[in-house]
Amino acid sequence: MAQQAEAARRAPLNRERVLRAAVALADEGGIESLSMRRLAQELGVVPMALYKHVANKEQLLDGMVDAVVADIDPPVGGSDWKDAVRGRVLSARRVLLRHRWASRVIESRTGPTPAVLEYLDSMIGTFRDGGFSVDLTHHAMHAMGSRLLGFSQELFDDSGSAGGPDAGAGAGTGAGADALAAMAARYPRIAEVAAAAAHDGESAVGRSCDDQFEFEFALDLLLEGLERLHRQGWTSAGSPRVGG
Repeated sequence: MAQQAEAARRAPLNRERVLRAAVALADEGGIESLSMRRLAQELGVVPMALYKHVANKEQLLDGMVDAVVADIDPPVGGSDWKDAVRGRVLSARRVLLRHRWASRVIESRTGPTPAVLEYLDSMIGTFRDGGFSVDLTHHAMHAMGSRLLGFSQELFDDSGSAGGPDAGAGAGTGAGADALAAMAARYPRIAEVAAAAAHDGESAVGRSCDDQFEFEFALDLLLEGLERLHRQGWTSAGSPRVGG
């Protein structure tokens, strides 16, 4: 094994190898642990050698996003638009669960990377090939948002983090119970929902309120709503506007 590891370290350096090593480091220690110096050490090269393949840290992060997004399953031929979209979104989620740092990096990019653009173009194609108008497709992409890439930003956090509505949940006595009682007294409706929730923290991307059930629940609501609008021949021109 030691010989194999040494042989890998001595393999010719190229962009793919740099990105693969960077993704592995981020998977192991989080994105905060990744630096050009540490990556060079992992690859057994001097830091300057990396700059032949990535111009800077931002370009490295762009490449890592593309490497992750490239692992999302391609569209399945012969399926209808709803099954195709759902399948790819859940594939994207599985990929991001393997690379828990990736959603934060995707959000930090100033613009979509090439692999993200290719993925979004393909998803637009799935809607259009399913009979969606350009108008409805446009609004569908906005409605789906980051969920298309397998993650979402949640407003309601019942993760049990400090100050959250589920803080102290599971602790029947002591400070935990006191904190929960105080929360319930001040925000009774939040406490009611948080107490009824059953979440799997291990399945979350970022925050535990975004567990698999909640993710699929919201995804299915969106897809069923889009299907209804598609059947109705909905257009934004005929839709009432707020304040209109």
